[in-house]
Parts: sequence; C-alpha cells; structure tokens
Amino acid sequence: MMVAMYIERVPNRNSPPCILLRESYREGGRVCKRTLANLTKCPPEVVDAVRGYLAGKAGGPVTLESLRIDRSLPHGHVAAVLGVLRRLALDKLISTRRCPERDRVVAMIVARLIDPQSKLATARGFCEATATSSIGLECGLDPDLSEDELYTAMDWLLDRQDRIQNQLAARHLADGALVLYDVSSSYFEGRTCPLAKFGHNRDGKHGKLQIVYGLLCNADGCPVAIEVFDGNTGDPTTVAAQIDRIRRQFGLRRVVLVGDRGMITEARIKEDLKPVEGLDWITALRAPNIRKLREQGLIQPELFDDRDLAEICSPDFPGERLVACRNPFLAAERGRKRNALLAATERELDQVAQAVRRTRSPLRGSDRIGLRAGKIANRFKMQKHFRLAITDTTFTYERDLDAIREEAALDGIYVVRSSVPAAELDAEQLVLAYKGVSVVERAFRSLKSVDLLIRPIHHRLADRVRAHVFLCMLALYVEWHLRQALAPMLFDDEDAEAAEALRGSVVRPRPQSPSAASKAHTKRTADNLPVHSFRTLLADLATIVKNRLRLPLAGVPPCWKTTEPTPVQSKALSLLGIDIQTSSTQ
Repeated sequence: MMVAMYIERVPNRNSPPCILLRESYREGGRVCKRTLANLTKCPPEVVDAVRGYLAGKAGGPVTLESLRIDRSLPHGHVAAVLGVLRRLALDKLISTRRCPERDRVVAMIVARLIDPQSKLATARGFCEATATSSIGLECGLDPDLSEDELYTAMDWLLDRQDRIQNQLAARHLADGALVLYDVSSSYFEGRTCPLAKFGHNRDGKHGKLQIVYGLLCNADGCPVAIEVFDGNTGDPTTVAAQIDRIRRQFGLRRVVLVGDRGMITEARIKEDLKPVEGLDWITALRAPNIRKLREQGLIQPELFDDRDLAEICSPDFPGERLVACRNPFLAAERGRKRNALLAATERELDQVAQAVRRTRSPLRGSDRIGLRAGKIANRFKMQKHFRLAITDTTFTYERDLDAIREEAALDGIYVVRSSVPAAELDAEQLVLAYKGVSVVERAFRSLKSVDLLIRPIHHRLADRVRAHVFLCMLALYVEWHLRQALAPMLFDDEDAEAAEALRGSVVRPRPQSPSAASKAHTKRTADNLPVHSFRTLLADLATIVKNRLRLPLAGVPPCWKTTEPTPVQSKALSLLGIDIQTSSTQ
C-alpha cells in the first residue's frame, strides 16, 4: 500500500516549532497520520531539500519502502533507568557541570543496572560499532570509547565519593533518624589487590580472597553510603568508622544506629557507642546472653502467655532496654530444621558405626573413629546434641535430650537491646526498627547476585575496587527508586500500611497486603496487565527499540525513530513519568 509522506510544521507555544516527517494513510475510510522522524534539529536547507524530494521535484517521490533502517538499538530500559537517574538529579549530584567523565559515570551506572559486565565488555557496549543498547547514544559518549577511559572516569568518581555521599545523606537522613548498617563481603579473582584477604566467606567460595564492605541506609532502606575494608576485617571493627562518618562527615548530632547482634557487640557498645553523646543504638542479644536471662528467671514460657513481646530489665544491662520477643512461626521453623539436622547426623553416624562393626577391614583406632565421627557431627553443627562413646574397637552414640530440650526452650525467642528512651520509641517500635536491618540484607542480595553482580571483583588496584563498589551502590540507589515507582507492576508489595494492619503483632512476619496477594495469585495487576519481576520488566522495556532511518537522499542525515510501546510498557513508563517518544538524545 502506498502512503503519502510530507513535512509538517507544528507550533510549540513560545518555543521554536517542531519540524516532523510524517506519513498519511487511509484506515477504514478515514485519513490517519503518524510521525516517522523529528527533523527539528536539521538545518533549514536540509529540511527544504527533503520537502522538495517528497514533492517529487528531484529524484521522484519517496515511499515508505524506500526508507532503510540501518541500525536498531534496544532503548526502552535505557530510557527508563536514565530518566529516573536524571529525575533524581543524580547526574548533577555527581558533578554540577557536564563533562566527559560525568557522562561516562552515568553510562556505567545505567549499564550496571541493565546488563552488568566487565568494564571491557561495558565499553564495547557503548561504542557505536559494537553498541548493544542506546546508552552511548543517550549519554553522548565518544563513539570509539575505550575501557581505559572508563577506568579514568572511575578514578574521577572516587575523588568525589565523600561529597556525593554527604549530599545523599543530606537528602535522606536527618537528626534523630534511624540509620541502618550492615556488612557483607564479595570474593575476589586474583592475588595482587592489597584489599583482598582471606576472611569469613559469605559467598561459599572457600579458598578465594575477598573484600568487605559496609552499607549505610535510611530507615526505608534507601542506600546512602558505602565503605570498603580489607577482606579479613571483622564486622564489629567497622562500626567505629561509620560512627565517625555519621557524626563528622554527615554532621548529624543525634542518630540511632541499627545493626544486627553480630555487628553491634558488647565491646563495640562499651568502646564506640556509649562514649558518643547523642548516639543511640538498637541491636539484639546473642544466644549466650539469652540463655543467661532464662537461667536468671527473666525469660520464662509464661512471659508470653498474653502477648508475644515483653519489656524486661536485667542488672547485667544497666540503663538499657530489653524487649523479649517470641515468634511462634520462627520457633516452629527452628524446631523443624533442628529435627532434620539431627536425623541427617544420625544417618551419617550410622555409617561410622557400620564401618566399625563390619567383619572385613573394620574401622579401628579411637583416634581414627573419633576423627571421622567428629567431621560428621561438625558438618551439621549438631555435635552439642550427641553423646559419643568411642574405644579402639567400638563406636556408639545417642542424642543428648537435655541439651536438645534446653535449646528448644529458646526457639523463636530473641531479645532486642537498645539505649533509645521509651519516650522516643516504645517496645513495638524498637522491634520494628531492629527488623529494618533486613532491608539492608535485601540490598546486599541485589548488589551481589540478583541485579548488579558486584562479584566477582577483578580490579587489581585498591582504589579501583573502591570505585567499583561505589559505582554499584549508586546503581543500587537508582534501582531502589525504580522499584518504589514500579511496585504496582512488580511482585513487590506496594501497600505496606495494609500489610502492617494485617500483621496483628510486630513480632510476627509481615503478611502480604491484599493487592500483593492478588498479584501473586492471579499474576495480573489491578489494571489486568501481566505482573513482572524487576529484571523481566527491564527486559520487556528493552524491546522498545531506537531505529536509525536513512532517506534515499544525498546530504540528508539519518533520523531516529522509536517503536511504539505496548500497554505494559506504557504503564511502566507512565509510573516513571517518562515519555519515550519525546525523550531526547543528548
């Protein structure tokens, strides 16, 4: 079907008019039109030449079939991420003035979110000849960008880390606010980085060097700052650096630091927290302290007869508040898991007993039998619940029922410990604040394995490792805001208040809100659109493509045409406040 192509001048109020290349066609007896390209930025002589060609004054009329698409770049996910980044003014936070380094850093943040790869692969994805998305085009990067230029931009970014984090803290933290803090680690490939050390490995990569990093978030889980430590740094020893950052660098005089029981230990409280005026904290007691409270009669089953939390006092913790909680769901799960581990240990120990009893080549020697039995008992961490009897020729075992009952009595019980006065936070608010640490743990999952793939780390220079981790944190910052805006389309729960109303008690796990439960059951949103995960929604948006059109006219530059979004894509872009057709290439 032949269509008529023409140039239309569209008034734009007080701005210069838009010059659009359009086509008209008939549909059901009605004349319709659509825009093919925006020629507003083309020189007037070029626009006149195109108008002449279309009118058939030179070279004959131009048809749709004569247009060529010589490049297609996935664009929708780039427009979404970059649009939110600019709406947050993160680019201006990085540098108030536009420069090549800022453009490269912004491009790396976007790339980390949509397709995290090595810096070499990332640079190739930006280059014009090997581009895998529209990032290079949208960020105005050099078409022949090299990975060395990305490394230079990372060095440039690291010099600005303190200033950027100060401004993020000014946005999201205030005096008297809760500050969530937790530590994780990521394994390292190579042996030359001075930060990479052997330490407590959380990734299950035994024998690998690692680095440690601590993440600060506000009470809602929005990341504010990150710091890298040597790979053999213990979690508690990082607390002092964060206190110094909060007080000196962020200038906050009154804050409440929230951390888990392995982070804010007794030693840290005495040495780093209590001496600081205006600094309160919320953490939890470790298992030995809870057992001691039970032995003192302060925690008894009847304490939880009427409600699942109770505020108690102990002379061992003068001037502090203790809130004892019992979660029945956690108690049931711990009992189930312990029984499963006991049964698994018994199956393994049975094999040792059989090896000792067999007539052919029996296992002999108390040292050999003990070594093999000890490995099995420690494999499942159940040795404390078994009594082993070993001689040179015999081996028997039995469960230590008293030890099992003693541990079971504390199933589901945890004790929140805090210095915050009751006038500021009541017992339930203390428990909720402590549970907030889980949002930092979710951020680590996103950083490490789900979205941003901070690991494995290949950089050899310490400052490059720090820049890489900071870059990932900035990407996490953008992702947090993306998830907040896109929550109605994701499996995420966007109605926290409704979920809290259904919880009944702060000790219990928060249930799904009715809207989240409906999405999980029907896999459809309230608008009857498919529900996505964050990654699959980005993949869906990536099918919005930027096509480069070339007219068969000498001297006429190519035009970019973006595909029309589907209803799902339109909804996502609407939630983000992005108009894909008017978003301009920089």
